[in-house]
Amino acid sequence: MKRAYLGEFEELVLLTVAVLSANAYGVAITHEIIQQTGRSARLNQVHAALQRLEDKGMVTSKMGDPTAERGGRRKRLFSISAYGQQTLNDIQAVRNHMWSLLPNAN
Repeated sequence: MKRAYLGEFEELVLLTVAVLSANAYGVAITHEIIQQTGRSARLNQVHAALQRLEDKGMVTSKMGDPTAERGGRRKRLFSISAYGQQTLNDIQAVRNHMWSLLPNAN
């Protein structure tokens, strides 16, 4: 299979979907990215990245049950696919290898 390349923000969104597991939906993903990275993220950016990741087959989505706190509306819940998990593993391996090539700063 051809190797997948992700932009930094797509990688963060994919990682966050994996971290949040069953609770991965747009608002939660946005808040987690802001909390964990300290960078700004907007819901529309997250939704666009999720759409690209779904188009690439790295995440899947389904509609959750209606909730009272959302006025009976349903959330679109995202989960990482096997291909998405393999992509994250590949990215981590490349990054670890590149970090290992840095000369020791003593």
